[in-house]
Amino acid sequence: MSSMIKFGTDGWRGIIAEDFTFDNVRVCAQSAANYVKEAGLAHRGLIIGYDTRFASEDFAAAAAEVVAANGIKVYLCQKTTPTPVVSYAILAKKAGGAIIITASHNPANWNGFKYKLEQATSASPEVISELERHIAEILTKGSVKRIPLDQGLKQGLVERFDPSPSYLRHIGGLVDLERLRDAGLKVVVDSMYGAGAGYLSTILKGGSTEVVEIHGERNPLFPGIQPEPIALNLAELSALVKGSGASVGLATDGDADRIGIVDEKGTFLTTLQVFALLALYLLEVCGLRGAIIKTITSTSMVYRLGELFQVPVYETPVGFKYVGPKMMEEDALIGGEESGGFGFRGHIPERDGILSGLFFLDLMVRQKKSPSELIEYLYSKVGPHYYDRIDIEFPKEEREAIIHRLAKSRPSQIDNLKRERGETSDDFRFLQSDGTWLLIRFSGTEPVLRIYAESDSPARVEKLLAEGRRIAGI
Repeated sequence: MSSMIKFGTDGWRGIIAEDFTFDNVRVCAQSAANYVKEAGLAHRGLIIGYDTRFASEDFAAAAAEVVAANGIKVYLCQKTTPTPVVSYAILAKKAGGAIIITASHNPANWNGFKYKLEQATSASPEVISELERHIAEILTKGSVKRIPLDQGLKQGLVERFDPSPSYLRHIGGLVDLERLRDAGLKVVVDSMYGAGAGYLSTILKGGSTEVVEIHGERNPLFPGIQPEPIALNLAELSALVKGSGASVGLATDGDADRIGIVDEKGTFLTTLQVFALLALYLLEVCGLRGAIIKTITSTSMVYRLGELFQVPVYETPVGFKYVGPKMMEEDALIGGEESGGFGFRGHIPERDGILSGLFFLDLMVRQKKSPSELIEYLYSKVGPHYYDRIDIEFPKEEREAIIHRLAKSRPSQIDNLKRERGETSDDFRFLQSDGTWLLIRFSGTEPVLRIYAESDSPARVEKLLAEGRRIAGI
């Protein structure tokens, strides 16, 4: 068993059979069981879900055996299920939380363990500390309880269930699905071999709107792609949208809590553009009001929208473990992050790629605009904003040297932007009053350095990214 089980931006992730083993999953499940018992939530039970990765259903069964052995009722998903569907099931069943076996957008040889709280949010930093404390104690004492799954099923401690019907009913109350079904759109959906397969096509069927789905089958190898809905991984979707004359392309990541969008010309819309458009949809088209929550890596366009519609905008560190609690605290209208994850008031304070895609379609239909026209409309209100990100893998032993080089950098070296303290000592942020920004930070889930930039022209974004890479020395 590994003593290096550490929760990152969203859960613990590891290489299958190297770090992510059945023994380590059982340790995490015992930790979750200990936590819910201490928190007085054990009587409400735990949901356990899983994605399409290699052996995810077996890892989920292993977690169920441990939780059930602790006398806690387990609601075990009977098939692969998107993370937002599992999260909503917490509310539908009034459960004490959820365990989800998924590595989200990571490469195929990874898997992961996410924990969701009783409010359907990602585990907060405080809860993560408790989970990791329990993990350390379990690894020291080796105290993991376990009963065979079939015994748990016979005793009623484990119950298989399908969380999708309650989720779909709820979604139907948030957006007019008949309007979307009868809109006559042609939508290409790339499910990226993930847990979201079949959801959008099922939701939208029955009218004049046509849905074409690709990569909708289960393939744990994710052949030819990494299941992250960014431009680099969506070449096939872009070509199909452009070649078939489709209205739009929608892509969900490995566990369907993130969205990627391709316009009618096959051009990928950046996640920052999508965030601003979804905020504009709720504020202007739906006429709603409420705070906007953004992470430090997300768009400055929402500040302008906040000014235009007189709503507050709050900034958090990266991760929905920060965004979700702030959404609840402020009763926020929308929360979003650069990764393409967006949460909405009236739903769950957590990312949902499926609902995000439906809201985007509703924006198109109600505004009677194509995605590219929506971008023009957005820029007419907030001015042009361009964005890009580069991800650079590096040897783990180089991390401290990279930090040292970045710490020595001077603001004048980077287009005269003002240096500002990052969310941690390992993050480096540079800002300008016109909304231009550059951020250099380490991934919370893998050995990757991410360099982000947003500005008023593609050329300036490219220059900022190059400068960021230069000072990082990689």
